[in-house]
Amino acid sequence: MRIKTSIKKFFKPKTIVSAQINYLQAGECLKGKRVVITGGTGGIGRAMAKRFIEEGAKVLITGRNPKTLNQVSLDLGCEALVLDVTQIDTFDEFLTQTIDRLGGIDCLVNNAGVSLHETFQSVTPEGFDQQIATNFKGPFFLSQKILAYMDQHGLKGHILFISSETGETADVRPYGLTKAAVNSLVQGLAYLYTKKGIRVNAVAPGVTASGMTGFRAEDNLYCSYNPNGRVYLPEEIAEIAAFLLSDVSNCISGQIITCNNAKTINARWK
Repeated sequence: MRIKTSIKKFFKPKTIVSAQINYLQAGECLKGKRVVITGGTGGIGRAMAKRFIEEGAKVLITGRNPKTLNQVSLDLGCEALVLDVTQIDTFDEFLTQTIDRLGGIDCLVNNAGVSLHETFQSVTPEGFDQQIATNFKGPFFLSQKILAYMDQHGLKGHILFISSETGETADVRPYGLTKAAVNSLVQGLAYLYTKKGIRVNAVAPGVTASGMTGFRAEDNLYCSYNPNGRVYLPEEIAEIAAFLLSDVSNCISGQIITCNNAKTINARWK
């Protein structure tokens, strides 16, 4: 396989950060796959949609803002449906419309998420519920719905969760707690469905340029608390996601692929 390399330089006063980013040459590793991506209008979600389309997948993205969703859909050339993952009672209709648009579902990517960036003492019941509903409860029941559909029709497929490095460490904030729960769910579902040919994995990025983190790919990406000295780019995470959805990774299930250059490894010499 050929690899394309992109080198970008980002500046901070007296600091220059160079990022060498490698991309596998686009091919057809997702040809014929029908992929649903929640929260697909920006950041990692949009980057994944673009990458999956390049690899031959038929993609449907979701979002809560119809105007933004339609524009991104036009830009990428993919299907789109409005969906709020906290509204579980809409999932049956969403599934019906998605199957009509795509002709079926082979892969679900649970990407939609929210972080309120609180401290423990500033967490409110409303903020707690919002993050639980968006990051865990919604993806739980959407996965339940789509796994039942796959099982009923004897389909092999893949459920991919976008987790976070925070799920790998102790935390007192709702965001980190939801990601730890997601990681546990990934392993449980993988074990439950592996004999049916359905794989379940997660990608757990470090701090990545997105609306959630406040970093923008076109700005200075210097970040002292990432081991590489910069925030990650959505395209880097999308590359890993494409690999996991492809048949090349058929032996991988129940894994949380943490993308943060070993930052959360509990090394003895820390």
